[in-house]
Amino acid sequence: MTPPGPIGTPIRLTAAVLAALTVLTVALLGAGFAQAGTGELPIPAAGTTTLLRTFVLAALAVHLGELAGVRLAGQGPLPRRWAVAAALLGAAASAALLLLLAAVSGLGLTTVYGMREGRLLLVTANAFALAALCAASRRPALALLPLAAAIGAEALRAHPETYSPAVGVSLTVVHLTAASLWFGALLYVLRTMRIRRGGREVLVRYARTAACLYAALVVTGTFSALRRLPLDVVLSTAYGRVLLAKLALLGVASALALTARRRMLRGGDAEAPARIELGVLAAIVLISAVLTVVPDPHWLSPA
Repeated sequence: MTPPGPIGTPIRLTAAVLAALTVLTVALLGAGFAQAGTGELPIPAAGTTTLLRTFVLAALAVHLGELAGVRLAGQGPLPRRWAVAAALLGAAASAALLLLLAAVSGLGLTTVYGMREGRLLLVTANAFALAALCAASRRPALALLPLAAAIGAEALRAHPETYSPAVGVSLTVVHLTAASLWFGALLYVLRTMRIRRGGREVLVRYARTAACLYAALVVTGTFSALRRLPLDVVLSTAYGRVLLAKLALLGVASALALTARRRMLRGGDAEAPARIELGVLAAIVLISAVLTVVPDPHWLSPA
């Protein structure tokens, strides 16, 4: 909780600055650090790409989470909507990724538009732009359609392989949707509780939904890891190392979620562990962005 009065603002500002510096550090150096000693070829502009992909994933989570959170919140005051800003951030980040692809490849934008990844980035950017228009309209729920297109484009981009791509794309669609809702809906629920100075019933409703999201996340994540990461290169590849870090954070988030659930069942304060859980989930979003940038380890196993 932020202390009231004049002390609260400096503490909140300091926390925001530290969080921003942490995000920048991990985004810019994470992929290179994970690749140290692996013998894998360095990824051009890996840091910038990671930062932009972090913005895309965060924008998707905030927008989807707000759409779900409004339903979970029920009657009462609601926090200010962030969906338009989130969608515009996603559109800008996707467009920047398209420009970065052109710069790194040394090709013109016209040529990049004809490439598979270029077309998918263009779809994602346009989908976020359309989602922003929907969010600003009288029917913000219409944004679900362009957001679904953005998720599909991201899933296709993540699975360029020739071996059973449909399976990988389907797993990623479910995984990315569940992860975005887990983080984004919790963010909206906690913001709602703050503006209402309570609202425990909102967190209870979220917890019921989060249990299903967690199950989908674990199942799809496990199958995706097994089909993409050979066991003999878990520790010797950047992908394996980053995945282990993500799994460790997921374990912490799971423990915090269980703690919050137990406190709710006993009538205690579940908001404190839920807020820490939100911070851990934000770190998972950042690590997930790093995971999308490091090399695919599938072909590195001699088996």
